Amino acid sequence: MYDLGTRERALALVEQGHSLTSVSKWTGVSRAAIRSWRTRLEPKARSGMPCPRCQDVPRRPDNPAAYAYLLGLYLGDGCINAHRKGVHVLRVVLDNAWPGIIDACESAMRAVRPYNSVCRAKKQGCVAVTCYSKHWPCLFPQHGPGRKHERAIVLEPWQQEIVDAHPWEFVRGLIHSDGCRIVNWTTRLVGGERKRYEYPRYFFTNVSGDIRQLLTDTLDKLGVAWTLCTRKGNPFNISVARRASVALMDVHVGPKY
Repeated sequence: MYDLGTRERALALVEQGHSLTSVSKWTGVSRAAIRSWRTRLEPKARSGMPCPRCQDVPRRPDNPAAYAYLLGLYLGDGCINAHRKGVHVLRVVLDNAWPGIIDACESAMRAVRPYNSVCRAKKQGCVAVTCYSKHWPCLFPQHGPGRKHERAIVLEPWQQEIVDAHPWEFVRGLIHSDGCRIVNWTTRLVGGERKRYEYPRYFFTNVSGDIRQLLTDTLDKLGVAWTLCTRKGNPFNISVARRASVALMDVHVGPKY
Protein backbone atom coordinates (compact mmCIF):
# COMPACT_ATOMS: atom_id res chain seq x y z
CA MET A 1 0.00 0.00 0.00
CA TYR A 2 1.62 3.25 -1.15
CA ASP A 3 0.86 6.48 0.68
CA LEU A 4 -0.73 9.48 -1.03
CA GLY A 5 2.57 11.40 -1.29
CA THR A 6 4.24 8.56 -3.21
CA ARG A 7 1.32 8.42 -5.60
CA GLU A 8 1.35 12.19 -6.20
CA ARG A 9 5.12 12.25 -6.85
CA ALA A 10 4.88 9.40 -9.36
CA LEU A 11 2.03 11.07 -11.24
CA ALA A 12 3.87 14.40 -11.23
CA LEU A 13 6.78 12.73 -13.02
CA VAL A 14 4.40 11.29 -15.60
CA GLU A 15 2.82 14.70 -16.14
CA GLN A 16 6.30 16.14 -16.75
CA GLY A 17 6.57 13.84 -19.76
CA HIS A 18 8.46 10.88 -18.35
CA SER A 19 7.39 7.45 -19.51
CA LEU A 20 5.71 4.95 -17.23
CA THR A 21 8.73 2.68 -17.59
CA SER A 22 11.20 5.33 -16.43
CA VAL A 23 8.98 6.46 -13.54
CA SER A 24 8.58 2.83 -12.49
CA LYS A 25 12.37 2.37 -12.42
CA TRP A 26 12.91 5.57 -10.43
CA THR A 27 10.19 4.95 -7.86
CA GLY A 28 10.16 1.16 -7.64
CA VAL A 29 6.43 1.19 -8.29
CA SER A 30 4.99 -1.08 -10.97
CA ARG A 31 3.71 0.44 -14.20
CA ALA A 32 0.29 -1.10 -13.58
CA ALA A 33 0.02 0.64 -10.22
CA ILE A 34 1.02 4.02 -11.65
CA ARG A 35 -1.46 3.57 -14.50
CA SER A 36 -4.25 2.78 -12.03
CA TRP A 37 -3.42 5.91 -9.99
CA ARG A 38 -4.22 8.03 -13.03
CA THR A 39 -7.81 6.81 -12.64
CA ARG A 40 -7.99 6.72 -8.85
CA LEU A 41 -5.41 8.53 -6.75
CA GLU A 42 -6.70 7.82 -3.24
CA PRO A 43 -6.01 4.42 -1.72
CA LYS A 44 -9.08 2.26 -1.36
CA ALA A 45 -10.27 1.99 2.19
CA ARG A 46 -9.61 -1.49 3.48
CA SER A 47 -12.70 -3.24 4.69
CA GLY A 48 -12.35 -6.41 6.63
CA MET A 49 -14.06 -8.73 9.01
CA PRO A 50 -12.15 -9.56 12.18
CA CYS A 51 -11.41 -13.21 12.81
CA PRO A 52 -13.99 -14.64 15.23
CA ARG A 53 -11.29 -16.76 16.88
CA CYS A 54 -8.94 -13.80 17.46
CA GLN A 55 -11.37 -11.74 19.55
CA ASP A 56 -10.84 -11.11 23.27
CA VAL A 57 -13.66 -13.61 23.71
CA PRO A 58 -13.29 -16.12 20.84
CA ARG A 59 -16.53 -17.05 19.13
CA ARG A 60 -17.72 -19.38 16.41
CA PRO A 61 -17.78 -18.35 12.73
CA ASP A 62 -20.83 -16.29 11.78
CA ASN A 63 -22.07 -18.91 9.28
CA PRO A 64 -21.59 -22.22 11.13
CA ALA A 65 -23.42 -24.32 8.53
CA ALA A 66 -21.10 -23.11 5.74
CA TYR A 67 -18.15 -23.63 8.08
CA ALA A 68 -19.17 -27.25 8.80
CA TYR A 69 -19.34 -27.95 5.05
CA LEU A 70 -16.01 -26.24 4.38
CA LEU A 71 -14.42 -28.14 7.28
CA GLY A 72 -15.43 -31.41 5.62
CA LEU A 73 -14.00 -30.28 2.29
CA TYR A 74 -10.77 -29.14 3.95
CA LEU A 75 -10.27 -32.43 5.79
CA GLY A 76 -10.83 -34.33 2.57
CA ASP A 77 -9.22 -32.41 -0.28
CA GLY A 78 -7.95 -29.19 1.27
CA CYS A 79 -4.64 -27.79 2.44
CA ILE A 80 -3.39 -24.58 4.03
CA ASN A 81 -0.02 -23.12 3.07
CA ALA A 82 1.89 -20.08 4.26
CA HIS A 83 2.04 -17.39 1.60
CA ARG A 84 3.81 -14.19 2.71
CA LYS A 85 3.56 -11.50 5.36
CA GLY A 86 1.57 -13.77 7.64
CA VAL A 87 -1.01 -14.59 4.97
CA HIS A 88 -2.09 -18.19 4.46
CA VAL A 89 -3.86 -19.71 1.49
CA LEU A 90 -6.65 -22.27 1.80
CA ARG A 91 -6.83 -24.42 -1.31
CA VAL A 92 -9.41 -27.13 -2.03
CA VAL A 93 -8.74 -29.14 -5.19
CA LEU A 94 -11.88 -30.59 -6.80
CA ASP A 95 -12.56 -32.66 -9.90
CA ASN A 96 -13.79 -30.84 -13.01
CA ALA A 97 -16.54 -33.45 -13.29
CA TRP A 98 -18.45 -31.86 -10.40
CA PRO A 99 -19.08 -28.16 -11.19
CA GLY A 100 -21.85 -27.97 -8.58
CA ILE A 101 -19.44 -28.95 -5.82
CA ILE A 102 -16.91 -26.40 -7.07
CA ASP A 103 -19.61 -23.72 -6.84
CA ALA A 104 -20.63 -24.92 -3.36
CA CYS A 105 -17.01 -24.81 -2.17
CA GLU A 106 -16.57 -21.25 -3.42
CA SER A 107 -19.84 -20.19 -1.77
CA ALA A 108 -18.76 -21.73 1.54
CA MET A 109 -15.39 -19.93 1.45
CA ARG A 110 -17.11 -16.63 0.75
CA ALA A 111 -19.59 -17.24 3.57
CA VAL A 112 -16.84 -18.02 6.09
CA ARG A 113 -14.54 -15.14 5.02
CA PRO A 114 -16.81 -12.71 3.11
CA TYR A 115 -14.20 -9.93 2.91
CA ASN A 116 -11.50 -12.12 1.36
CA SER A 117 -11.23 -12.80 -2.36
CA VAL A 118 -11.91 -16.30 -3.65
CA CYS A 119 -10.53 -17.47 -6.97
CA ARG A 120 -10.37 -20.60 -9.08
CA ALA A 121 -7.18 -21.95 -10.61
CA LYS A 122 -7.84 -24.38 -13.45
CA LYS A 123 -5.53 -27.35 -13.67
CA GLN A 124 -5.57 -30.47 -15.79
CA GLY A 125 -8.75 -32.29 -14.84
CA CYS A 126 -9.43 -30.26 -11.70
CA VAL A 127 -9.99 -26.83 -10.20
CA ALA A 128 -8.27 -25.41 -7.12
CA VAL A 129 -10.67 -23.15 -5.22
CA THR A 130 -8.42 -20.72 -3.36
CA CYS A 131 -8.77 -18.02 -0.72
CA TYR A 132 -6.08 -15.97 1.03
CA SER A 133 -6.42 -14.91 4.68
CA LYS A 134 -4.23 -14.47 7.73
CA HIS A 135 -6.75 -16.39 9.77
CA TRP A 136 -7.12 -19.80 8.14
CA PRO A 137 -4.92 -21.45 10.81
CA CYS A 138 -7.20 -19.90 13.46
CA LEU A 139 -10.29 -21.27 11.75
CA PHE A 140 -8.75 -24.66 10.93
CA PRO A 141 -6.37 -25.50 13.80
CA GLN A 142 -5.86 -28.95 12.24
CA HIS A 143 -3.35 -27.21 9.97
CA GLY A 144 0.22 -28.28 10.60
CA PRO A 145 3.43 -29.48 8.96
CA GLY A 146 3.29 -32.59 6.84
CA ARG A 147 0.37 -34.52 5.41
CA LYS A 148 -2.87 -34.81 7.36
CA HIS A 149 -2.72 -38.60 7.70
CA GLU A 150 0.73 -38.31 9.33
CA ARG A 151 -0.47 -36.15 12.23
CA ALA A 152 -3.31 -36.24 14.71
CA ILE A 153 -6.56 -34.69 13.45
CA VAL A 154 -8.75 -33.77 16.42
CA LEU A 155 -11.53 -31.19 16.45
CA GLU A 156 -11.42 -28.35 18.94
CA PRO A 157 -14.45 -28.22 21.30
CA TRP A 158 -15.91 -25.24 19.42
CA GLN A 159 -15.56 -27.10 16.13
CA GLN A 160 -17.26 -30.17 17.56
CA GLU A 161 -20.14 -27.97 18.70
CA ILE A 162 -20.56 -26.75 15.12
CA VAL A 163 -20.43 -30.30 13.73
CA ASP A 164 -22.97 -31.45 16.31
CA ALA A 165 -25.27 -28.57 15.32
CA HIS A 166 -24.78 -29.08 11.54
CA PRO A 167 -23.83 -32.75 11.12
CA TRP A 168 -25.20 -33.22 7.62
CA GLU A 169 -23.25 -30.24 6.28
CA PHE A 170 -20.08 -31.79 7.71
CA VAL A 171 -20.87 -35.21 6.24
CA ARG A 172 -21.71 -33.62 2.89
CA GLY A 173 -18.35 -31.84 2.82
CA LEU A 174 -16.48 -35.07 3.53
CA ILE A 175 -18.41 -37.05 0.90
CA HIS A 176 -18.08 -34.26 -1.67
CA SER A 177 -14.31 -34.34 -1.22
CA ASP A 178 -13.23 -37.93 -0.58
CA GLY A 179 -16.47 -39.82 -1.07
CA CYS A 180 -18.85 -40.98 -3.76
CA ARG A 181 -22.23 -42.57 -4.41
CA ILE A 182 -22.05 -45.56 -6.71
CA VAL A 183 -24.29 -48.38 -7.89
CA ASN A 184 -22.95 -51.82 -7.02
CA TRP A 185 -24.24 -55.03 -8.55
CA THR A 186 -24.28 -58.69 -7.69
CA THR A 187 -26.17 -61.78 -8.85
CA ARG A 188 -28.82 -63.85 -7.10
CA LEU A 189 -30.59 -67.09 -7.80
CA VAL A 190 -34.27 -66.33 -8.33
CA GLY A 191 -36.43 -69.36 -9.16
CA GLY A 192 -33.35 -71.28 -10.20
CA GLU A 193 -32.24 -68.49 -12.54
CA ARG A 194 -29.30 -66.20 -11.76
CA LYS A 195 -30.30 -62.57 -12.09
CA ARG A 196 -28.38 -59.34 -11.78
CA TYR A 197 -29.20 -57.20 -8.73
CA GLU A 198 -28.13 -53.56 -8.41
CA TYR A 199 -28.04 -51.42 -5.27
CA PRO A 200 -26.63 -47.97 -4.41
CA ARG A 201 -24.02 -47.38 -1.74
CA TYR A 202 -21.82 -44.57 -0.47
CA PHE A 203 -18.05 -44.82 -0.08
CA PHE A 204 -15.62 -42.59 1.77
CA THR A 205 -11.91 -43.16 1.29
CA ASN A 206 -9.24 -41.48 3.40
CA VAL A 207 -5.86 -42.68 4.65
CA SER A 208 -6.25 -40.84 7.97
CA GLY A 209 -7.87 -42.97 10.66
CA ASP A 210 -8.71 -39.80 12.61
CA ILE A 211 -10.63 -38.30 9.68
CA ARG A 212 -12.45 -41.57 9.04
CA GLN A 213 -13.47 -41.66 12.70
CA LEU A 214 -14.76 -38.08 12.55
CA LEU A 215 -17.06 -39.24 9.77
CA THR A 216 -18.16 -42.46 11.45
CA ASP A 217 -18.76 -40.76 14.82
CA THR A 218 -21.03 -38.28 13.04
CA LEU A 219 -22.81 -41.04 11.12
CA ASP A 220 -23.43 -42.88 14.39
CA LYS A 221 -25.13 -39.80 15.84
CA LEU A 222 -27.27 -39.53 12.69
CA GLY A 223 -28.32 -43.17 12.81
CA VAL A 224 -26.50 -44.11 9.60
CA ALA A 225 -25.18 -47.68 9.54
CA TRP A 226 -21.69 -48.08 8.11
CA THR A 227 -18.98 -50.70 7.69
CA LEU A 228 -15.21 -50.46 7.50
CA CYS A 229 -13.75 -51.95 4.33
CA THR A 230 -10.11 -52.75 3.71
CA ARG A 231 -8.02 -52.26 0.61
CA LYS A 232 -5.03 -54.59 0.40
CA GLY A 233 -5.44 -55.16 4.10
CA ASN A 234 -5.52 -51.46 4.97
CA PRO A 235 -8.70 -49.88 6.43
CA PHE A 236 -9.13 -46.97 4.03
CA ASN A 237 -12.82 -47.18 3.13
CA ILE A 238 -16.08 -46.46 4.93
CA SER A 239 -19.13 -47.98 3.23
CA VAL A 240 -22.82 -47.16 3.70
CA ALA A 241 -24.88 -49.83 1.96
CA ARG A 242 -27.96 -50.65 4.04
CA ARG A 243 -31.11 -49.53 2.25
CA ALA A 244 -32.47 -47.29 5.03
CA SER A 245 -29.10 -45.62 5.59
CA VAL A 246 -28.54 -45.04 1.87
CA ALA A 247 -32.02 -43.50 1.66
CA LEU A 248 -31.15 -41.17 4.54
CA MET A 249 -27.88 -40.20 2.85
CA ASP A 250 -29.75 -39.58 -0.40
CA VAL A 251 -32.01 -37.07 1.34
CA HIS A 252 -29.20 -35.08 2.93
CA VAL A 253 -26.13 -35.71 0.71
CA GLY A 254 -27.04 -37.21 -2.64
CA PRO A 255 -24.81 -37.98 -5.63
CA LYS A 256 -22.03 -35.61 -6.61
CA TYR A 257 -23.09 -32.99 -9.13
